Amino acid sequence: MQKPKPTAGLHHVALFIKNFDACEKFYVDLLGMKIDWRPDPDNLYLTSGNDNFALHRAPADFTPAKHQRLDHIGFFLHEREEVDQWYEYMLAQGAEIKAKPKDHRDGTRSFYIADPDGNVVQMIYYPMDK
Repeated sequence: MQKPKPTAGLHHVALFIKNFDACEKFYVDLLGMKIDWRPDPDNLYLTSGNDNFALHRAPADFTPAKHQRLDHIGFFLHEREEVDQWYEYMLAQGAEIKAKPKDHRDGTRSFYIADPDGNVVQMIYYPMDK
């Protein structure tokens, strides 16, 4: 059987969320995502324009494993300076900082925060001319 052509890229991520309302505020109010669709009170689909990020209310008995497979999710920033601007903003908002801004060997710059459910979020500048 012949291998199909490559995918068009990653477009959708979905997370089970225990602190549903707090996470909605985090992604909408702090990060500026837009609500794309709310089919019911337990499901929310967000977008930054070219992506789809779903929050699904976790069942009451939901207990994630000690070490989840998901390490972090990342949000691209347009300019290198925005990394530090976002860092200062999130610090002022009381976000849990997981790692301060730093430059990486590949020309990127990023920092890490946690959402209200403890999911790690990377805010990253990635030079598009790479």
